[in-house]
Amino acid sequence: MKSTEEILEYLFETFPGTEFESLQGDVGPARIKVPAAMIKDVAKVLRDDDQLLFNTLMCLSGLHYPKEEEMGVAYHLHSTQLGHSLALNVRVSEQKPEVPSVESIWKTADWHEREAYDMFGIVFTGHPDLRRILCPYDWEGHPLRKDYVQQEFYRGVTTKE
Repeated sequence: MKSTEEILEYLFETFPGTEFESLQGDVGPARIKVPAAMIKDVAKVLRDDDQLLFNTLMCLSGLHYPKEEEMGVAYHLHSTQLGHSLALNVRVSEQKPEVPSVESIWKTADWHEREAYDMFGIVFTGHPDLRRILCPYDWEGHPLRKDYVQQEFYRGVTTKE
């Protein structure tokens, strides 16, 4: 079982020159911040390396940081064989919220990425079927963004009380 710090060191060795960062919040375990452009390559190593074997993507969540004008994605991984877990974070500009899809690494990302796309407007490049999953296809905006303003009507029906 490897700690987040050990995995971070391994990533520095595997991807020399890449700017990974250890993040420790007030709650929960430490996370590793990964450059968005590297997430797919990092995910493949985390899944396939015999000492890591993160074979399960437990959750992928969209995030919105309006003060920083950034969007984020949190990935929570688990190794069923080795019994360890890991959290990763990616951040991108609000103006161009694009992150490479990890659907080809963990198939469960298919639904998670579609939800983050629908609710936050994060575009997962390379996703095989990126379309809304909770809102109607013609819904305006992304309801979980912190600056979201709900439309007053949808197809002639009020959406507000």
